[in-house]
Amino acid sequence: IRLPYRSIEKRPEEWRRGMRSPVSAPRSAVLVGALLAGNIRPARGLFSSPSHRLRAPPLSHVSTPADDGRRAALLCAFAVLTGAPLPAAAVSPPLPLVSASGRESKLRSRLGVRVLSVCRIMDELQRDIFEGRWDLVEEYPTQLRSFIPVLTAYTNTAFPDDEIDADTKVKQRYEVGRFFGSLNKLKKATDRKDFDAAFRAYADMALSYDCYLRTGILYQYEDVPTEKYFIDVDDGSLTYLDLRRKPAFPGDLILLVSGPDKGRTGTVLVVYDDVKQICVKMDRRYSSSVIREIKVLSESSVALRVGEQDPDEVFLIQRIGE
Repeated sequence: IRLPYRSIEKRPEEWRRGMRSPVSAPRSAVLVGALLAGNIRPARGLFSSPSHRLRAPPLSHVSTPADDGRRAALLCAFAVLTGAPLPAAAVSPPLPLVSASGRESKLRSRLGVRVLSVCRIMDELQRDIFEGRWDLVEEYPTQLRSFIPVLTAYTNTAFPDDEIDADTKVKQRYEVGRFFGSLNKLKKATDRKDFDAAFRAYADMALSYDCYLRTGILYQYEDVPTEKYFIDVDDGSLTYLDLRRKPAFPGDLILLVSGPDKGRTGTVLVVYDDVKQICVKMDRRYSSSVIREIKVLSESSVALRVGEQDPDEVFLIQRIGE
């Protein structure tokens, strides 16, 4: 089982946070160095105002790889001349995660909304599989296959550069192929009315779709660890049932008792007994987000929730016409 790709790395902080103050270097040198770096620019020309008022560049400004390389070289020279600390970005300028043309594309935004609409379909599919509504499940393959042009168009539009975006395009296409391969397995399981095969096929689909969203930079929030909130909390105060006493099954409500996501909750999609791992659909982190993360976790980090619990929210989705 392959774990989902890690969240896309964030860009480094602006280099000017580490620059010396004007007290330790001539004001004009600091100003010129910052201008060369491209982080600030004068309001009315280089020295047209006695106060040298500065303003930030417009938010629409996008640097190119050539700009980053030129900027890094200028920063190195400036640091040597003024004694200012060398910024980390100047040592190894990072390549952009998305080519400039893809980042500015309006079509990319519209296609992204269409791609995210699959989240709702996946939730409804989970509901129908777990409730054994095979008559409804057999309709999903046709509906999901209609998104093949959308997924392909998003990849080609968001990552158009064959050099900068090459790795991302390969990953995206691989996950699309994996998603529809698992969809075929789900169709076969539906024909046989095989719950175990259907659970596994759905979990594989959910994993591939989650990886597609991550590599496509479509996640609407940052995956922030929650373990730090439980540093001073005694594990004995947490109420749960250890999996060594009662094994987990698809549909069980779980609590994460260790790891970076400690304290978060979710629902079991499938249990991989051969590797002692569990595929979990995490509860929504923010109510405004349509995304529910899919994670493959070790059994030791998962426990069953006890007491009266609300059902998974997918079972609260109303079917049209019922």
